[in-house]
Amino acid sequence: MSIIVKNLSFIYDPGLAFEKKALDDINFTINPGEIVGIIGQSGSGKSTLVQHLNGLIKPQQKDKVLIDGMDLADNVTDLTKIRQKVGIVFQYPEMQLFEETVEKDVAFGPKNLGFTKEETHQLVVDSLKLVGLVYEDYEGRSPLLLSGGEKRRIAIAGILAMKPEYLILDEPTAGLDPFAKEELLKEIVSINQARNTAIILVSHDMDEIAEITSRLYVLKKGAIVIEGKTNQVFKNYDLMEDLGLSLPESMRILHELAICSSDINVDQFGIEETTNEIVRFYKKTHDGN
Repeated sequence: MSIIVKNLSFIYDPGLAFEKKALDDINFTINPGEIVGIIGQSGSGKSTLVQHLNGLIKPQQKDKVLIDGMDLADNVTDLTKIRQKVGIVFQYPEMQLFEETVEKDVAFGPKNLGFTKEETHQLVVDSLKLVGLVYEDYEGRSPLLLSGGEKRRIAIAGILAMKPEYLILDEPTAGLDPFAKEELLKEIVSINQARNTAIILVSHDMDEIAEITSRLYVLKKGAIVIEGKTNQVFKNYDLMEDLGLSLPESMRILHELAICSSDINVDQFGIEETTNEIVRFYKKTHDGN
């Protein structure tokens, strides 16, 4: 099963003088277990698109957004079931924490979905573990008194406790310090691997997009203008610059080296691969070979 979006367009305030076309003929598929990135400048349609994926915005036509075969425009589709399948963690989700203890906050979702007390407890324990937190250390603490990184993890755990098959993360590392950011990215990958949860990552940070995604969709004015494997998309240097999107720092380095040496490998741009290419380039130029 998968998320399938077919020829999706969306207009805000249709028929009015100030109507605005936010999405224009979008087509894509999200398969179980993959990590996909959606990028684009502010106003490109990213938020409107992802809100279609769990029914926060209803498609204006049928057969445009299908979640495991269920049509989100069909009035008989159970949106509660859809929102259990597709969880969204919005930017700065810690602003939505409201319960008096961490346990109650994380348990809110599964409790309202009808899980038993025992099942809910286990989901809370497991979900906190997935985001790197130990239940016994946090269960009775107020989520409002935790650090920014801890609050972010609690908010994500609250969505994970509903056992989504697809997890949308909108700017998940925004405002975090470099250490907290790197730890959270590792935990996102762990969530993907532990549960085979498909991750849809919306971000302005090209380094984190490059680090964990396998495929990318690039939006401009509501339309997909580039799509493909992450390393191939980022090889469109000039087009990415024209779209106002910076390249990952590692790829910028490799691109500069490739100007000087034609054998630089720009297909892989992780930290280790980039370091190896820099060392190889240095040795080559230093030795004169």
